[in-house]
This record gives sequence, C-alpha cells and structure tokens, in this order.
Amino acid sequence: MSVIVSGMRPTGRLHLGHLHGALRNWARLQQEARCFFFVADWHALTTDPEHTDKIAASMLDMVADWLAVGLDPEKAVIFVQSAVKEHAELHLLLSMITPTPWLSRNPTVKEQARDLGLLGSEDDAEVMKLNYGLLGYPVLQSADVLLYKATGVPVGVDQAPHIELTREIARRFNNFYGDVFPEPDTILTEVPKVPGTDGRKMSKSYNNAVYLSDAPQDVDAKLSRMMTDPRRVRRTDAGEPNDCPAFNLHRIYCTPDEIDYVTTNCRTAGIGCLDCKKIMIKHVIAELTPIHERRASLRADDVTAVLEQGNLQARAAAAATMREVRGAIGLPVG
Repeated sequence: MSVIVSGMRPTGRLHLGHLHGALRNWARLQQEARCFFFVADWHALTTDPEHTDKIAASMLDMVADWLAVGLDPEKAVIFVQSAVKEHAELHLLLSMITPTPWLSRNPTVKEQARDLGLLGSEDDAEVMKLNYGLLGYPVLQSADVLLYKATGVPVGVDQAPHIELTREIARRFNNFYGDVFPEPDTILTEVPKVPGTDGRKMSKSYNNAVYLSDAPQDVDAKLSRMMTDPRRVRRTDAGEPNDCPAFNLHRIYCTPDEIDYVTTNCRTAGIGCLDCKKIMIKHVIAELTPIHERRASLRADDVTAVLEQGNLQARAAAAATMREVRGAIGLPVG
C-alpha cells in the first residue's frame, strides 16, 4: 500500500491558499493511501526561533481546520512532530551522512532565507551565515518522510528540490548500511494560483488573506475590495480579465458559463467590477459554510483527542523504523 507523508507548520490561521494548495489534496489522498499528516512544530522554529508563544494555540486551531475541511483520523494518522522523538533521532543520524554542499545549493532554502532578509546573494559565504536549523531543515524534512517509509510526498513545484534531496539521502543511507528506506516519489500537486486581496500570492504575512475561519460578511468585505484590472478606473471603462487578480479566483470557483459571462462583460464594460466579484464571492462563501459548521462543532478536547490518538500511532510506526535503522547501522537496538 502507498504511504503518503506531509506536514504543515503551525504559524497562524489557514487561508484559501492552504485549502486549495494542500488540504483538498490531502482529503483525497486519505481515501487512496496510508497517510501521515503532521503538525510541523519543530519546523516552525527554523525561521522564528525567538517567538514561540503562539505555536501551541496555532497547532490546535490548525488541526481543527484540518478536521473541518475533511481530514479523518480514522483514515489518516494526524499527529504532532515533536511528540514523536524518533524524528529528532533520525534527523541526527541522517545529518551524519549529508554533505553540506547538498544543503547550501538547495534553491528553496535560499529563497526562504532571502524572503526573511537573511541572505543577500548566492555567495556560499552568505549561506554559511544561516542558522543550522534553517540551513539543515531539509534534513529534518527528509527524516519526517523517511521515518514512515513514505512512497510519495505531495508538494508544489517549489518544494520538489526537497524531495529530490530526500531521495539522495535515502540512496546514500542505503548504500552505506543496506536497503532500509524506499526513495519517495514526488507527487506534484496542481496548485492553483490563489491571489490575495492585493493581487500578490495569498499570505498571512502580506495581510491579504481570506481565512477559512472568516465569517461570511468578512469574506464578502475582503473580496469586494480585492484588486482588479487597473484599466477599469471608471464603471464605463473596459478591462481585460487576464490582467485582473480577482479573475484568478473566478477561475477556481466559477462555472464555465459564469467565466464566459464575466469575460465578455469585463471586456465590454457590461458590468462593474463589484458586480463581477459578487458572482465569485457567493461560491467562496458557499464553500466555506460547511467548513464553518463543522469547525463550530469541534471542541478543543476533540482536537486534543485526535492528536493523542495520532501520536500513539505515529510513535509505533516510527519506533519500528528506528529499530531497523539502528540495527542496520550497528547501534544498540533496545
């Protein structure tokens, strides 16, 4: 049976980008494979180790959103990374066989460091100034995946280099110690471009997100103000949908007939931008309504119980793998 592993950092409320970029896919995969979905709380420390006060609350909120979207603890193992200490042990062992240049050339690490203002150039000396936690987090990510002997990892194209690194680390371990780990496949997910209200990629750090927990009136207010084609200064000005950030949400949510209607009427100034957006907004609210209803029925104790059950299942699987790993290396197994 296929084994799928994926995780998400508890760094704040989830938004439409998370829903369409990961969660819908996770809900589908749990029907097809043995899935391990984890709260990546150690990974949350790689970019902001000085501010940890919100991790615990964010973890519970995030998992409540997962359950409201449709993740099922009877079909998938839902757990907390730091509750399974074998993640740290395997990370340590894998770090012993991972050459530093494999990490310093990783494009995703460099991009993330630049976004945080920690890296100003491609120069290796600049990369070497990063905390090991950030530079080496792909090794921890590899441990997260290999610990459960994943056969596939769903990622967007920007994360594909991490899975290739995981394959290289698995291959190197197997060459040193014998075949223990499968080399997981990269499962590229079709992540639709989910724009924020300002036209940039939806992100909580940009303050441009529509959150899964937003009330209908807040969703309406945010999307009604969403950026549109700058050509349409006046109601009578014609526009071009392909240059309109809001139209990317139409592509995700609207029917083909609605797409044809707004395309024609945008280019001919047949309707105004607000009327156009209202067609899309009703679909967003309709999608979020059942999520809100399921979310409202969940108590903190319910979420905690799901995580406790998942932690036990994850620990059992991780312990079995680590007995095999220690035996292969020649370390004490008990």
